[in-house]
Amino acid sequence: MGKITFYEDRNFLGRSYDCHSECPDLSSYFRRCNSIRVESGDWILYEHPNYRGHQYYLHRGEYPDFQQWMGYNDSIRSCRMIPQVSSFRVRVYDKEDFRGQMMEFNDDCPHVYERFRFNDIHSCQVQDGHWIFYEEPNYRGRQYYLRPGEYRRYSDWGASNPRIGSFRRVNNFY
Repeated sequence: MGKITFYEDRNFLGRSYDCHSECPDLSSYFRRCNSIRVESGDWILYEHPNYRGHQYYLHRGEYPDFQQWMGYNDSIRSCRMIPQVSSFRVRVYDKEDFRGQMMEFNDDCPHVYERFRFNDIHSCQVQDGHWIFYEEPNYRGRQYYLRPGEYRRYSDWGASNPRIGSFRRVNNFY
Protein backbone atom coordinates (compact mmCIF):
# COMPACT_ATOMS: atom_id res chain seq x y z
CA MET A 1 0.00 0.00 0.00
CA GLY A 2 1.25 3.48 -0.80
CA LYS A 3 0.90 6.82 0.91
CA ILE A 4 1.19 10.32 -0.49
CA THR A 5 0.38 13.58 1.34
CA PHE A 6 -0.59 16.74 -0.54
CA TYR A 7 -0.16 20.20 1.05
CA GLU A 8 -1.71 23.44 -0.14
CA ASP A 9 1.32 25.56 0.78
CA ARG A 10 5.04 25.24 0.18
CA ASN A 11 7.28 23.47 2.69
CA PHE A 12 4.54 21.09 3.87
CA LEU A 13 2.34 23.78 5.39
CA GLY A 14 -1.35 24.54 5.16
CA ARG A 15 -4.24 22.22 4.60
CA SER A 16 -3.20 18.64 3.79
CA TYR A 17 -4.68 15.43 2.49
CA ASP A 18 -3.37 11.83 2.81
CA CYS A 19 -4.05 9.52 -0.10
CA HIS A 20 -3.51 5.74 -0.20
CA SER A 21 -4.88 4.76 -3.60
CA GLU A 22 -6.00 5.98 -6.99
CA CYS A 23 -8.20 9.10 -6.92
CA PRO A 24 -9.88 10.49 -10.08
CA ASP A 25 -10.79 13.85 -8.48
CA LEU A 26 -8.87 15.49 -5.63
CA SER A 27 -10.64 18.85 -6.02
CA SER A 28 -12.72 18.53 -2.86
CA TYR A 29 -9.65 17.89 -0.66
CA PHE A 30 -7.52 20.96 -1.49
CA ARG A 31 -7.58 24.06 -3.72
CA ARG A 32 -3.95 24.01 -4.81
CA CYS A 33 -0.90 21.81 -4.26
CA ASN A 34 2.46 23.38 -3.49
CA SER A 35 4.27 20.57 -1.66
CA ILE A 36 4.10 16.78 -1.41
CA ARG A 37 5.51 13.98 0.73
CA VAL A 38 5.60 10.50 -0.78
CA GLU A 39 6.00 8.05 2.07
CA SER A 40 5.65 4.91 -0.02
CA GLY A 41 4.85 3.82 -3.53
CA ASP A 42 5.37 5.28 -6.97
CA TRP A 43 2.74 7.79 -8.12
CA ILE A 44 1.58 9.58 -11.25
CA LEU A 45 -0.05 12.93 -10.59
CA TYR A 46 -2.27 14.72 -13.08
CA GLU A 47 -3.01 18.41 -13.52
CA HIS A 48 -6.75 17.83 -14.13
CA PRO A 49 -9.43 15.44 -12.81
CA ASN A 50 -9.90 12.04 -14.43
CA TYR A 51 -6.20 11.58 -15.19
CA ARG A 52 -5.86 14.37 -17.75
CA GLY A 53 -3.41 17.20 -18.35
CA HIS A 54 0.26 17.40 -17.44
CA GLN A 55 1.57 14.27 -15.74
CA TYR A 56 4.24 13.98 -13.06
CA TYR A 57 5.99 10.88 -11.77
CA LEU A 58 6.91 10.97 -8.07
CA HIS A 59 8.68 8.35 -6.00
CA ARG A 60 9.46 8.22 -2.29
CA GLY A 61 10.74 11.55 -1.04
CA GLU A 62 9.90 15.12 -0.16
CA TYR A 63 8.95 17.81 -2.65
CA PRO A 64 8.79 21.20 -0.83
CA ASP A 65 7.38 23.08 -3.85
CA PHE A 66 5.81 22.19 -7.19
CA GLN A 67 8.98 23.05 -9.11
CA GLN A 68 10.70 20.11 -7.36
CA TRP A 69 8.53 17.69 -9.34
CA MET A 70 8.89 19.77 -12.53
CA GLY A 71 5.36 21.10 -12.11
CA TYR A 72 4.06 23.74 -14.49
CA ASN A 73 1.74 25.14 -11.81
CA ASP A 74 0.21 24.28 -8.43
CA SER A 75 -2.69 22.26 -9.86
CA ILE A 76 -2.90 18.55 -8.99
CA ARG A 77 -6.40 17.12 -9.44
CA SER A 78 -6.00 13.34 -9.77
CA CYS A 79 -3.44 10.64 -8.97
CA ARG A 80 -2.63 6.96 -9.49
CA MET A 81 -0.36 4.63 -7.61
CA ILE A 82 1.79 2.55 -9.95
CA PRO A 83 1.97 -1.17 -9.17
CA GLN A 84 5.37 -2.83 -8.76
CA VAL A 85 6.39 -5.07 -11.67
CA SER A 86 9.49 -7.08 -12.48
CA SER A 87 9.60 -7.25 -16.27
CA PHE A 88 9.61 -4.51 -18.89
CA ARG A 89 9.06 -4.52 -22.64
CA VAL A 90 7.89 -1.80 -25.02
CA ARG A 91 7.75 -1.65 -28.82
CA VAL A 92 7.94 1.76 -30.48
CA TYR A 93 7.03 2.58 -34.08
CA ASP A 94 7.77 5.51 -36.36
CA LYS A 95 4.25 5.40 -37.90
CA GLU A 96 0.70 5.28 -36.52
CA ASP A 97 -1.11 1.96 -36.02
CA PHE A 98 2.10 -0.01 -35.34
CA ARG A 99 3.47 0.50 -38.84
CA GLY A 100 6.88 1.46 -40.11
CA GLN A 101 10.14 0.80 -38.37
CA MET A 102 9.82 -0.94 -34.99
CA MET A 103 12.26 -1.29 -32.14
CA GLU A 104 11.75 -3.23 -28.94
CA PHE A 105 13.21 -2.10 -25.60
CA ASN A 106 13.61 -3.77 -22.23
CA ASP A 107 15.60 -0.97 -20.68
CA ASP A 108 15.73 2.80 -20.38
CA CYS A 109 16.46 5.00 -23.39
CA PRO A 110 18.03 8.39 -22.49
CA HIS A 111 18.16 9.57 -26.10
CA VAL A 112 15.60 8.19 -28.57
CA TYR A 113 17.26 9.57 -31.71
CA GLU A 114 20.61 7.92 -30.94
CA ARG A 115 18.97 4.49 -30.57
CA PHE A 116 15.95 4.72 -32.88
CA ARG A 117 17.27 7.13 -35.57
CA PHE A 118 13.94 8.93 -35.60
CA ASN A 119 12.82 11.99 -33.65
CA ASP A 120 9.20 10.91 -33.45
CA ILE A 121 7.32 7.93 -32.02
CA HIS A 122 3.85 7.69 -33.52
CA SER A 123 2.63 4.49 -31.83
CA CYS A 124 3.75 1.93 -29.28
CA GLN A 125 2.80 -1.28 -27.53
CA VAL A 126 3.60 -1.59 -23.84
CA GLN A 127 3.79 -5.32 -23.37
CA ASP A 128 5.27 -5.46 -19.86
CA GLY A 129 5.81 -2.94 -17.12
CA HIS A 130 5.03 0.73 -16.78
CA TRP A 131 6.94 3.44 -18.64
CA ILE A 132 7.41 7.22 -18.65
CA PHE A 133 7.95 8.96 -22.00
CA TYR A 134 9.58 12.42 -21.97
CA GLU A 135 9.46 15.08 -24.68
CA GLU A 136 13.19 15.77 -24.41
CA PRO A 137 16.35 13.63 -24.17
CA ASN A 138 17.79 12.73 -20.77
CA TYR A 139 14.39 12.46 -19.08
CA ARG A 140 13.40 16.12 -19.31
CA GLY A 141 10.31 17.98 -20.39
CA ARG A 142 6.70 16.97 -20.36
CA GLN A 143 6.04 13.45 -19.08
CA TYR A 144 3.63 10.75 -20.26
CA TYR A 145 2.77 7.67 -18.22
CA LEU A 146 2.10 4.49 -20.21
CA ARG A 147 0.56 1.36 -18.72
CA PRO A 148 0.46 -2.01 -20.49
CA GLY A 149 -1.62 -1.70 -23.62
CA GLU A 150 -1.70 -0.46 -27.19
CA TYR A 151 -1.28 3.18 -28.17
CA ARG A 152 -2.16 3.50 -31.87
CA ARG A 153 -1.18 7.17 -32.05
CA TYR A 154 0.65 9.60 -29.80
CA SER A 155 -2.59 11.29 -28.74
CA ASP A 156 -3.56 7.98 -27.04
CA TRP A 157 -0.90 8.64 -24.37
CA GLY A 158 -1.90 12.32 -24.09
CA ALA A 159 0.73 13.95 -26.31
CA SER A 160 -0.02 16.77 -28.72
CA ASN A 161 2.85 15.76 -31.00
CA PRO A 162 4.92 12.60 -31.60
CA ARG A 163 8.22 14.07 -30.33
CA ILE A 164 9.66 11.77 -27.65
CA GLY A 165 13.24 12.43 -26.60
CA SER A 166 13.65 9.71 -23.96
CA PHE A 167 11.81 7.07 -21.96
CA ARG A 168 12.40 4.86 -18.96
CA ARG A 169 10.93 2.13 -16.83
CA VAL A 170 8.92 3.02 -13.73
CA ASN A 171 10.01 1.52 -10.39
CA ASN A 172 13.58 0.88 -11.51
CA PHE A 173 15.26 4.24 -11.80
CA TYR A 174 15.51 5.75 -8.33
